[in-house]
Amino acid sequence: MAVTPQTNTTLAAIACALRERDHFVICGHVSPDGDCLGSQLALAAALRQAGKQCACVLARDEEPPRDLAFLPGFDGLVPAARYEGPCEVFVAVDVPTTERVGDAARLQAAADLTVTVDHHAVPEAMSALSYTDPDVASTTMLVWELAAALGAERDRIVATCCYTGLMTDTGRFQYQNADAAAFAAASEMVAAGAEPAAISRRIYQSRSLASILLEGRNVDHMALSADGTAALSWLSLADFAECGAVKADAEPMVDVLRAIEGVRVACMLREQEGEVRGSLRAKDGTDVAVIAREFGGGGHTAAAGFTFFGTLAEAVAALAARLGIQDPLLPGEEVR
Repeated sequence: MAVTPQTNTTLAAIACALRERDHFVICGHVSPDGDCLGSQLALAAALRQAGKQCACVLARDEEPPRDLAFLPGFDGLVPAARYEGPCEVFVAVDVPTTERVGDAARLQAAADLTVTVDHHAVPEAMSALSYTDPDVASTTMLVWELAAALGAERDRIVATCCYTGLMTDTGRFQYQNADAAAFAAASEMVAAGAEPAAISRRIYQSRSLASILLEGRNVDHMALSADGTAALSWLSLADFAECGAVKADAEPMVDVLRAIEGVRVACMLREQEGEVRGSLRAKDGTDVAVIAREFGGGGHTAAAGFTFFGTLAEAVAALAARLGIQDPLLPGEEVR
């Protein structure tokens, strides 16, 4: 891997530094996904094998995705705002900036040593020890290597967490980042005990009825560009309330848009209290991270996100303009 501005060390050097410490806080990004939680829980499991004390914290006091509740260690996740234990070493995984660690920023600032292991490209490192490789498909691929460098047994627990992150960040090995290295890592994880069919079933074949009802709203609100290459939809707080849904129920919605023939860019907007969360997906090599950065977010070529500070109607209008979508259905309008 070529040295990047946000990389100032190696995984081997990070492993040496971690072996010398005892108390760890491991954090990912706000609105955690499979790669984020998989990275946290896998690294914690590897460190605990060496007798280390680890706490995995959530960047915000929010419900983590319930479809990931099968991950070993999930029940031990603690919101960073409520964590009062020691923080000798703060390890950020799958998160490139202090802003994205949310409430855990205070723990990061108080730690004796800060470490980052990530695959998001950013202009500069936020930690004393930082290893970032934007070319790998998931951060769990790096954690898998780091676990080996630590001398940990890469057992079923570590493999399950790492495989989950790799599978979700490659979109079930459908995205452009599902390269030979990703499949080689997946093979190692399966050989170590990860069960692809069981993991896939828990994440992709166990949707709630509320999520299915929400998908109907998603389709009702959808708008396409004139040439059919861009799709935009949104879900309001009222949609969630009326469907009895929670945030995690909306996870599949952007991929529903992306699956439409001819669509190259899909954008899903989800209303939250005081802000709107945007998810972008692409196919055919289109880089949606460029769009996300225009709205203060970031991510990868095929998958990116951002937070829009304004009303849902304002967000819909802004994204429609950016994607070349004329006259989108706005919140409050009747379904056409």
